[in-house]
Amino acid sequence: MELRFIAWAFWHSATNTQSRLKQDPWIDPALNLGAAAFHEWLTRMPIREGQTQLALVPTYEKWALEILTHSDRDEYWKHPSVCPREHWDNFPDAATLIVGGWYDSYTRATFDNYIGLSERGRRVRLLVGPWTHGSVKPELTYAGDVDFGPDAALDSFRAVHFDWFERYVRGDGSDPDDGEAPVKIFIMGGGSGERSVGGRLQHGGRWRDEQEWPLARTQFTPYHLHADGRLSADAADESDSSTTYRFDPSNPVPSNGGNISSLAELGPLPSGIADSASASRDSRVRQILEPGGFDQVEHEGLHGCSPPFLPLGSRPDVLVFQTDPLENDLEVTGPIEVKLWVKSSAVDTDFTAKLIDVYPPSRWYPRGYALNLSDSIMRLRYRKGPEAADFLPPGEIDQVTITLYPTSNLFARGHRLRLDISSSNFPRFDVNPNTGEPIGRDRLRAAADNTVFHDSERRSQIILPIIPSGD
Repeated sequence: MELRFIAWAFWHSATNTQSRLKQDPWIDPALNLGAAAFHEWLTRMPIREGQTQLALVPTYEKWALEILTHSDRDEYWKHPSVCPREHWDNFPDAATLIVGGWYDSYTRATFDNYIGLSERGRRVRLLVGPWTHGSVKPELTYAGDVDFGPDAALDSFRAVHFDWFERYVRGDGSDPDDGEAPVKIFIMGGGSGERSVGGRLQHGGRWRDEQEWPLARTQFTPYHLHADGRLSADAADESDSSTTYRFDPSNPVPSNGGNISSLAELGPLPSGIADSASASRDSRVRQILEPGGFDQVEHEGLHGCSPPFLPLGSRPDVLVFQTDPLENDLEVTGPIEVKLWVKSSAVDTDFTAKLIDVYPPSRWYPRGYALNLSDSIMRLRYRKGPEAADFLPPGEIDQVTITLYPTSNLFARGHRLRLDISSSNFPRFDVNPNTGEPIGRDRLRAAADNTVFHDSERRSQIILPIIPSGD
């Protein structure tokens, strides 16, 4: 589960000014002045009924506990507000503009909704830039520690809305099929790789119009994991080859950037203000985990990290597979799947995957730069589908599919394409205790020996949406 939802319940309940939620005058000060910060509650996950400040606002507590513990995808998760795909047939035939970002927390839903509505003949357009989540983010040139150049930012996101409403709501005679491309995406990459004046990696990129998604010319190509850490289009030919690592849920892999929103908490009231109602939300909300692109190295302020701040890939519970330096530019644009053959010593566990663009060492980044592009996670008990748990007996081998968020990136000549495999990504996702207890109600922890196979019979791979050169 993405812990941003639980974080949202904490900070949003404190800033909510509806009197019916805080009928007693002491509730608001208790939430805003004396409550523990959410990053402290991250050390006591999962939260329990009546034990956090959410008990003061029962509506929020009920919602947070429901989504934390309601793990099977049944009717509860099919409400239109959380699962539009169940209701695409009922969407009105109104011109629809869907806007998203490659580092948005809803990137996968953005493309799912575009595909679902397009297949039903709806008038829909798609605009996706190198942005994170939020209404002001499309006017920025950067996401996290990475800058994509001046063309990445819209002059005015509001103007985009006004133009759309002018054409399709008020109407100026424009035909929805007036020749404008239905898909406009930003292809990240191709920049200088230098450090900008603002201290960010200049990754660059460019806009391109497309007619569909996924792109019709996509060549879905498997890149295979090998015993020596290589990632290549050549199929593994080793016999009985695997790599085992120990996943300790008490020491999860720290999250560093990615498709995140609302994973934040409230800071203290600004100086000179004693009443929380007099302080704006923006003046108090601080990010626990920043979204966007970052070098995959621990650093000060990153949750769960301490000196000497080493690369995440150096951890023994992170498996790194990467290509040789690329001889030519390689564009990857589209949906991505990772298929792993695995086993575990535990009753239940997780597997994670992260796609990374590895810059070679330079004067600006002497040890290179490992830029995260996309990631995701799979809980082993749900490997056959989210509707019901199906536990894999310890020691048995099975295949899991991890669906990463869609992305678009030009891996430049000399770069490496890298895939990191592990079993945690915290606090972006909750940590699996490996015990098989009901989700959100666990109290025990157990280390797991997790194995990934990469041999001729069990070819673990990432399936990349490669776009032929020259586009």
